[in-house]
Amino acid sequence: MNWREINKALPDLDEDTVWRLLEDERKGEQRVTVLIRLHQRYTMLRAARERMEILGNAEFPKVVALV
Repeated sequence: MNWREINKALPDLDEDTVWRLLEDERKGEQRVTVLIRLHQRYTMLRAARERMEILGNAEFPKVVALV
């Protein structure tokens, strides 16, 4: 994939797919800008998943409106 194809596809890819692309790039062309962008996207997806795992069963306090 070239840079434009990768950048266009990234928002629709899941965590596992981005990780595979990152690993493929590390074994293949090793383009620094592509590696950095893939890593940025991977860490965003991983953080979102981890946050949901941590907060999944959390009970949030009820907000009382002051009138």
